Amino acid sequence: MPTSLLLILSTVPDRETAAALARMLVESKLAACVNLVPQITAIYEWQGRLEESDEVLLLIKTTKYNYSAVESALRAQHPYELPEILAVPVDQGLPGYLDWVERCTNTDNS
Repeated sequence: MPTSLLLILSTVPDRETAAALARMLVESKLAACVNLVPQITAIYEWQGRLEESDEVLLLIKTTKYNYSAVESALRAQHPYELPEILAVPVDQGLPGYLDWVERCTNTDNS
């Protein structure tokens, strides 16, 4: 059964940036939790060149009602010219955890 939850993925260049973004999102109640996955390597094409860089992946747990605000907050604080911001709908999960995410985030704009 579909839920109102989203898992938003974003990458940043270092742990300090990741932690600052995570704290901002949780403190502002735009996310219930943000996991930081360190030491990933991205290989991509940018402006006609093959690039490779070390990054930190953010796994942002929020609701679809918060997507626009999360995107705006990330874009305002993100160091990349074109940040990765991908939202994946959560179709299922442990009911208690799903409820916790709902309670921890602002869903008044539904």
